[in-house]
Amino acid sequence: MAIQKRSKALNISVWVVQILLSLTFLYAGFMKLFLPEDLPWLWIQENTELVWISGVVDMLAGLGLTLPSLLRILPKLTVYAAFGSMVLMLSAILFHVLRGEGDQIGFNVFIFICAAFVVWGRGKKYPIELANRPFK
Repeated sequence: MAIQKRSKALNISVWVVQILLSLTFLYAGFMKLFLPEDLPWLWIQENTELVWISGVVDMLAGLGLTLPSLLRILPKLTVYAAFGSMVLMLSAILFHVLRGEGDQIGFNVFIFICAAFVVWGRGKKYPIELANRPFK
């Protein structure tokens, strides 16, 4: 009984992290695409193309982290979106370090760890099953 409760709690934890990561990426993407002038970072004014590209990638990550699992349509895409989020965070860390802004990578490291948790949770521990599997 205790193992089943721990399993259920861990599955819920993966869902919570997925949803919070999704909301974080959707918010960041929305801000970068529609309200970049409201963002306080200097690099936004210096790299307008990068802001647009990262905004689109953020929106795709936000959608990919939850929709495939919630709809149970190609749920493996959630794992791929989490991997992509990890790559995005590694790119952001490298970007900030190269600009001499190494003190600003804490949030990126945290998001990287959360995305790695989703990769582990949805990839190995608690994968989402397809809704209809007629040829199982």
